[in-house]
Amino acid sequence: MTDDTPEPPSGLRALLPDLAPWRASRDFRRLWFSGLISNFGSFLTFVALPVQLKELTGSAAAVGAIGAVELIPLVVFGLYGGALADAWDKRKLIVWTEIGQGLLSAALLLNALLPTPAIWPLYVVAALSSALVSVQRPALDSLWPRIVAHDHLPAAAALNSFRWTLGGVAGPALAGVVVAYAGLGWAYGADLLTFVVSVVLVVRIAASPASHEAAKPSLKAIAEGARYAWSRKELLGTYAVDLAAMFLAMPLAVLPFLADELDAEWSLGLMYASVPLGALLVSVTSGWTSRIHRHGRLVVLSAALWGLAIAAAGLAGNVWLVLLFLTVAGGADMVSGVFRAAMWNQTIPDELRGRLAGIELLSYSVGPTVGQVRSGGFAAWWGVRTSVWSGGLLCVGAVGLLALCLPKLMTYDVRTNEHAIRLREQREAATQAST
Repeated sequence: MTDDTPEPPSGLRALLPDLAPWRASRDFRRLWFSGLISNFGSFLTFVALPVQLKELTGSAAAVGAIGAVELIPLVVFGLYGGALADAWDKRKLIVWTEIGQGLLSAALLLNALLPTPAIWPLYVVAALSSALVSVQRPALDSLWPRIVAHDHLPAAAALNSFRWTLGGVAGPALAGVVVAYAGLGWAYGADLLTFVVSVVLVVRIAASPASHEAAKPSLKAIAEGARYAWSRKELLGTYAVDLAAMFLAMPLAVLPFLADELDAEWSLGLMYASVPLGALLVSVTSGWTSRIHRHGRLVVLSAALWGLAIAAAGLAGNVWLVLLFLTVAGGADMVSGVFRAAMWNQTIPDELRGRLAGIELLSYSVGPTVGQVRSGGFAAWWGVRTSVWSGGLLCVGAVGLLALCLPKLMTYDVRTNEHAIRLREQREAATQAST
């Protein structure tokens, strides 16, 4: 190490989040705050909507149908939204989808203020909101590499994960208080206000037009993105590992029954909070992630640890051990997510990044949704705890098999990967040209 090379941080500083993206990019700060604010508002509606459906119908099936009406828009618009993100200005897409989400919150507010609120608007809003999120997310995910330096992308992924997990822990708690003591109208109104603030922040970031090489939105363009993903086995591995982990070992649907079996009904809220709590703990100690180069190995190992922790939660007979293992699982899932995002952002060409973000959206959204069906079906056939621990062990086995079948995932190194080197050189050349 030369004298002018900064030494890596040590001790507590080595664990604290790397704030380099925050300090270097004003647009990153604005987009980060925008997401944090709208995320809190979205959790208000996330809690208020099923509560209102429960009050209006008294039917668990009616509440569960929300997921069904959200799934098809998620799949269709996730893929098409990725093509739009590559062909249109990403900032404009984010702004207009935020405005659309605000209008949907306004519709929920007006419906809640009626003497007899209607039921059908709740499903329509849920479906339209799923479509808007599916269009926005690829644009948002493909924008980060444009506003953050190449070497800062792992740190940016960790900071973004911290933003999401902070909302995941505090958002539902705040929503529960607002709905219980202020009412549904206040929850929807507050959500509307957060979207207004978010739009004000996003319109102030720099424009992000499409690359000259970007294809027009079409089925052909979507297929081109899919072919590229298939050609990159290390990227394919990140999608496959995440799908396997979420499909086989997502336990959320059976947690209410697990709490009953442990004779600890009081623990249900803690169970739901344990997974995001583990993710939050990793986020606030994520400084070490910037010094890891073999991202593929960490994706595999952390996904396997997720499965082991879920299996342990299913086998444990003590509720406190269950909460501990769920927290460990949440932390492992966060580690996997940080390094998946780093691999995507540091290696995917700019003109394809939106379409690949659309595929990535499906991998981490469809997996948990279908995984709920798996865990519920297994619980009905073989019992709740068997459903949990068997899903965890199946996850470990599937991840191990994928690691064997996709060796490029295990050997990926950001320092030597040809795609990462090419993008790093392109970013450096663009920076030199601009200065």
